[in-house]
Amino acid sequence: MLRKFQNHINQNFSFLNGKRLLLATSGGLDSMVMADLFHKMNFEIAIAHCNFQLRGLESFEDQKFVQDFAKTNKIQSFITQFDTEAFAKDYKLSTQVAARELRYSWFYELLETKNYDYILTAHHADDNLETFLINIIRGTGLDGLTGIPAQNDKVIRSFLIFSRQEIESYAKTNNIQWREDSSNVSDKYLRNKIRHNLVPVLKELNPDFLSSFQKTQNYLQDAQTMVEDASIMVYQQVAKESGEEVRFDLNQLKKLPNYKSYLYHWLNEFGFSAWEDIYDLVDSQSGKQVFSNEFRLLKNRDFLILSPINLIDKNEEYFIEKSQKEVKIPINLSFCNIDDISIVPNTAIFVDEDKLHFPLVLRHWREGDTFQPFGMEGKSKKVSKIFKDEKLSLIEKENTWLLCSDNQIVWIIGIRQDERFKIENTTKNILKIQLEE
Repeated sequence: MLRKFQNHINQNFSFLNGKRLLLATSGGLDSMVMADLFHKMNFEIAIAHCNFQLRGLESFEDQKFVQDFAKTNKIQSFITQFDTEAFAKDYKLSTQVAARELRYSWFYELLETKNYDYILTAHHADDNLETFLINIIRGTGLDGLTGIPAQNDKVIRSFLIFSRQEIESYAKTNNIQWREDSSNVSDKYLRNKIRHNLVPVLKELNPDFLSSFQKTQNYLQDAQTMVEDASIMVYQQVAKESGEEVRFDLNQLKKLPNYKSYLYHWLNEFGFSAWEDIYDLVDSQSGKQVFSNEFRLLKNRDFLILSPINLIDKNEEYFIEKSQKEVKIPINLSFCNIDDISIVPNTAIFVDEDKLHFPLVLRHWREGDTFQPFGMEGKSKKVSKIFKDEKLSLIEKENTWLLCSDNQIVWIIGIRQDERFKIENTTKNILKIQLEE
């Protein structure tokens, strides 16, 4: 097993050579064998052990066992304790999810503060099979069928080539001690039910089932790679990114015979779950939206617009004094007095400074706001109508700022200036207000 592991590292994880490795070590069979192998291969390693305090005295005995192993083998060790149940209660998580969040958060903290390069976990082939079956039972897409990734950012899972049987055989042959987790005996958790009841039946039906499964999963991983490549090419034709916003062209999207699959692939990472509602957006009326916890998808005419949920306070106001020559927040504006005007796009306006009442106010649009568009003497228009004429999406409306003087709108910034503040023959002080990049 040692030689097989050495060849595996050299062929697939050669970048680990010369790196400082942090081994996630519970004290169980898998992690103790992993620690033994890396120690024998003379890697620069340290052991990281989490005491989740979920099994009373047993948890502290696991901790002492790992500490003693590290001390005996002169390996640097890092130990931490978590009140896992309190954390799970506070954040409304299952115990397993809470433990995972705490564990990996601490691992990454160690990487940064102790200058280690990678985290190594001892997930093996049987873990991979169990995860596959769990995902099938709960329902999953292709991602859930491709198994535990061998590398995920700084987390390396180099033991996926080994079965639990291989690992246990090596441990017994080499007199490696380990701790048994009593919770692994109980069928309280779905993973244990699968491990104790389902997997043995599958292996009975086919003694080489684990090997066959690994081959199948390799095929699925190849298929996923093809899907990723196709998705990128189609995305470039359908989507356009602008800042934090992504616009999907529905005219292009609907030409695809399987556009729902592409939408799922592109949007899944943004936390959406109401997929039928998302698919219905394609043919719904403008203004319809679907939300995840942090993002929203908006139907706007011939586009689906993905953006972070706007957390701006609609009543927020920013004041600009007469002495100010520029503001940076919430947008970048400059103010300067000039002698004559020039033709510029919608990024600047020229106003009669003497008509302004300071401080000026920057704020968002509010329902009922009215405005006298430049060139329309004596005629007012609702700002909402201006937005409609300009064909602004809901997101664009929310991100538009108004420059106001004494409750009168001077400028719908970047769109239209107000008639009441324009330059006239009697104007003595011309103020140029510029929206900077």
